[in-house]
Amino acid sequence: MSDLYIAAGGGGDPLGTLIAARALAADPADATEPADPARAPLIATYAWERPEVDPAAGGPLGEGDFDGLVHEGGGIRGGGFTAFTPATRARPPAGSTLPALAGDLPARLMLLDPARGLSCLSRQIGAMAEAAGADRIRIVDIGGDILTHGDEPGLCSPFGDALTLAACHLTGIPTTVHVGGLGLDGEIGERPLLERLAGCRPLVPGREAVAAAARALAWHPSEASALWAAAVLGSRGTVRTARTVIQLTDTSPGLHPLALPEAIAHNVVARALVAEHPATLDAAADVSHRLTGIPGLASERARTPRQSLSTRRIAFPDRDTAMKSLHEAADGTDHITLRHAARSLGLAWTDIPALRGVLTTDTPLLRLTP
Repeated sequence: MSDLYIAAGGGGDPLGTLIAARALAADPADATEPADPARAPLIATYAWERPEVDPAAGGPLGEGDFDGLVHEGGGIRGGGFTAFTPATRARPPAGSTLPALAGDLPARLMLLDPARGLSCLSRQIGAMAEAAGADRIRIVDIGGDILTHGDEPGLCSPFGDALTLAACHLTGIPTTVHVGGLGLDGEIGERPLLERLAGCRPLVPGREAVAAAARALAWHPSEASALWAAAVLGSRGTVRTARTVIQLTDTSPGLHPLALPEAIAHNVVARALVAEHPATLDAAADVSHRLTGIPGLASERARTPRQSLSTRRIAFPDRDTAMKSLHEAADGTDHITLRHAARSLGLAWTDIPALRGVLTTDTPLLRLTP
């Protein structure tokens, strides 16, 4: 038997989900995992990325936004699902990192397409679990906004996580929620999350779990997953991200398990989705908007600075000039994310690998202090 993993919020969550899957597979206390920690996990994810990756961003991409998806599933649960391959391509003007992740992550990536609403999404997840022979679903969230109460001042994107919780509840399949890197998405602080996870024994991934995602971490613009990977590898201190300053602490590497009913009990939007069972994606997004004040399907575009959407190419600075600029952009923090470093130098996120070469760094974050 095999478990089905779900990257709760899309974006860079598949990277963190792979790290979590490798850690759980290597944990002798976790008897439901396969004995071979190198076995490629099955990871389902939304194609829901920031506008700098997906210029058409306004919600999650669906099957109709890609060419080259592999269609699978069906079975007794009805419905089906699609999987990514390295040859999959987003149809312009849409953009997605998932085809490249399908080539660089040792995992099978499958598309969560919520376009036809909550019930259909639940059937997709059920079909994935059935096809995989999975008797358990493991939802992975990096940062912790999946446990939102809906009123946190830093909350940005509660809808996708809540939709995941509600859809997994409807499958009836036993589900565990795993939260890695408390507070590293900059939405809910570490302290309130620790209170919500009181009594949960965290698992700390090993360096080999991060190594499994190294090829993707070298180019992907994810910040929360990069922060978690850096914390697992021993980084501590302050980090300047594209949106805020994050503190890496001794708690940051932990992966905290929580039963699905307990996670739903925390998440005000998920509770409402389960109770109201909206028939369409727009109706579900309206529920989230009503309860949090945050638009469910277009919030990222509203908060993304105009210059971050630019694909303008400029000449790369030399290392000394770049480091001087990045020290200024970091506002005295110990580290800076590669995504924010590229943005600060007027580069696109696709320039991250070349920027790493200029800066001679292969770590998830760029360290600025001795």
